[in-house]
Amino acid sequence: MSDKAVITCALNGVLTDPKQHHVPVTPEEMAREARAAFDAGASVMHVHLRQQAPGKGHLPSWEVAVSREIQQAIREACPGVIINHTTGVTGPDYAGALACIRETRPEMAACNAGSLNYLKVKADGTWAWPPHVFDNPPQKIQAYLDAMKDAGSMPEFECFDVGIVRSVAMYRQTGMYDGPLEYNFVMGVASGMPADPDLLPILLKLKLPEANWQVTAIGRAEIWPLHRRCAELGGHLRTGLEDTFYRPDGSKVTSNGQLIETMAAIARQAGREIASPAEARRIFKLAH
Repeated sequence: MSDKAVITCALNGVLTDPKQHHVPVTPEEMAREARAAFDAGASVMHVHLRQQAPGKGHLPSWEVAVSREIQQAIREACPGVIINHTTGVTGPDYAGALACIRETRPEMAACNAGSLNYLKVKADGTWAWPPHVFDNPPQKIQAYLDAMKDAGSMPEFECFDVGIVRSVAMYRQTGMYDGPLEYNFVMGVASGMPADPDLLPILLKLKLPEANWQVTAIGRAEIWPLHRRCAELGGHLRTGLEDTFYRPDGSKVTSNGQLIETMAAIARQAGREIASPAEARRIFKLAH
């Protein structure tokens, strides 16, 4: 167990609409929100890219120039910060995501480690969005791992279900990946693993023993007991406007900084100190 807890802030996400929520879109907004999270204890910023044209901020972008500009703005605002770059794309065309990794060389990048039926049902019994498969077959995962190796970026293995957790060991066994390991247990997606603290001991049995791990918990007030258990069991911590808009008391936040302040307090209550960016680099064995 690492005594120090690395806190990641997921600044904006892929679906959150800036017209409805206070999610940052422009480089200036990303830098401002990153600074608020950084000051509260986050040393890793997980970034999604949005289209920069007026009124288009709810749509994803894979322009390398946008990625560069956003990363530069965040790095200038947060000295020593670690960038964790999104890569999630549905479908067979993911060249833009690969180009962003290869050309901007972030310290870390998400590597979605398996496929999932991405489903959610509304209270009236209708689908919340058109049901679809978030497809991450092994050949796609290998393409991402190769790009990350070329860039010197460490993959964070995103695991949405128990079988995906088990698959990561197979990627190691078959030689798909041989570097430092970090699992991200994504819990709270309606068709994936539930945000249930009782599931954590099972997941810890299934991960490779030497690997670092963290929890991404998606939801409202029910996610905070899971974060607390994660901190107690030695995991690293993540929150941000991609994952939730609500504090434990149910109040809605207006900034990532408020969520990171809450998370840092939970870590300290569990007896954990907060890792600085330099300490996080050592814990994750980052190449640069």
